[in-house]
Amino acid sequence: MCDRMDKQKVIIVEDMDLTRSGIRMVIEYYLPELCVTGEARNGNEFFQLLDSEGADIVLLDIGLKGMSGIDIARRLKKEYPKIKILAVSADNSPATVEEMLGTGVEGFIGKMANDNRTLVEAIRAVAEGYEFFGRDISAVISRTYLERKRHADATRDFTEQEKQIIELCHEGLPAKLIADRIGISAKTVNWHKSNIFRKLGINSTLELVKFGLNKGIIQPE
Repeated sequence: MCDRMDKQKVIIVEDMDLTRSGIRMVIEYYLPELCVTGEARNGNEFFQLLDSEGADIVLLDIGLKGMSGIDIARRLKKEYPKIKILAVSADNSPATVEEMLGTGVEGFIGKMANDNRTLVEAIRAVAEGYEFFGRDISAVISRTYLERKRHADATRDFTEQEKQIIELCHEGLPAKLIADRIGISAKTVNWHKSNIFRKLGINSTLELVKFGLNKGIIQPE
């Protein structure tokens, strides 16, 4: 129970008992201005607890059994948009980070890369209305942004002939047949492919085809 009505309420959603207890201890010791009103091991427990206790901040693990942390975050942002979410996860893959950020969470830190000080900084920042992303998460965000920018710049810089070559690579044609199709030499085709590879930072025709499909240069059949 909160001893003051003005304290922000926190619910911890984490399926590992030891981790949950550790987070609670950190909050109670370092953040007396907050109040942990409950803990949940999964999505069902969490939403039952939320209905009875309410919350201002949710510390949310992503890798939960059943309803994932990403699903919980989506539902929270739809049904309880004022609740602030700090995601805590051992999974900091680009796909997971992008999907979680897409839900609109206020913060995201990795379990494996953070000590108590970082956890306290993250919770305090989110509680005060700021965003907070751990160093490992920020690094993933930066890499993803730079990769997308590089690809976008490369796509914009493609000539029409280079786009033709990317499309014909999708058909599995060798350089000689591509050359015959567009009226240039096989040597020129290979030169163009090398130039495309350099622009994209890739090394194979398979990677080139995947890029073309993702960017709409190649239309899937």
